[in-house]
Amino acid sequence: MNARSRRRWRERGLAFTLLVPSLLVFGVFVFYPFARTFWLGFFETDPFGGRRTFVGLDQYTGTITSGSFRNSLWVTLKFTLLTVPTGLALGLGLALLAHKRLRGMGFYRTVFSSTVATSVAVASLMFISLLSPSVGLVNQALRAMGRDPIFFLQSPGWALVAISAVTVWQNLGIIFIVTSAGLQSLPDDLYESARLDGASAWSRFVDITLPLLSPTLLFGFVVLTITSFQTFGQVDLLTGGGPLDATNLIVFSIFETAFRDFNPGSAAAQAVVLFFIVLTLTAAQFKILERRVFYGR
Repeated sequence: MNARSRRRWRERGLAFTLLVPSLLVFGVFVFYPFARTFWLGFFETDPFGGRRTFVGLDQYTGTITSGSFRNSLWVTLKFTLLTVPTGLALGLGLALLAHKRLRGMGFYRTVFSSTVATSVAVASLMFISLLSPSVGLVNQALRAMGRDPIFFLQSPGWALVAISAVTVWQNLGIIFIVTSAGLQSLPDDLYESARLDGASAWSRFVDITLPLLSPTLLFGFVVLTITSFQTFGQVDLLTGGGPLDATNLIVFSIFETAFRDFNPGSAAAQAVVLFFIVLTLTAAQFKILERRVFYGR
């Protein structure tokens, strides 16, 4: 073995040694739990969560065809449509406002990004106070305008909108930070050239900002979509999946199946199906939307 081969083997050994801690962490906290969950989905438990019976793929097919799972999936899709475009548009709008070079703009950047440090519990309690039918500021404003109060968290027509508002507000900080970072990297000379050519602010936004910012927007879109399919805390704290299953998102349904119905096998099957749904959606987003992304090549 020559010196070059020995050096290559030493580099590979060093690389593997450096990867071992990360591989151990991923193995213990990611790969093993996923494999265990997948295996648990092959077993059916009795109504008391006791004896397990091997049923093979029947539980997976039963999960996909069950009405409750399809209803939870449909509610989650509606929730995603309410939160993802709204959160991305608001984050981009605030980032564009904060990108202006004005006095005191640093204060507003801090305010706009502050939601990233807010926990789900705190955000939920804040919106409970805001949306309360008796003392909430929103209903007080409606009364001041001569309108009847709205029971946001108790109405099937408004509950999902209320949960979506909490989620959009909480995710606004991270989208604002990521989009602001993307705006900071855009070259100023392109905007100067466009101004000299007489391009309007809207033309500069459509023809320069959006194409150059498209990788950042794609990242935000994918992250918000994955987050929407993993939402749990807001539902648990605000509505408990109700009223009439109007906010029974898929992760909350998994939680209820495992810890209230004492059926870990069915919950594991639902979790695995959810994983493949999110994986498919993410791959489709990259496959379809990446064609419109400009990487500056």
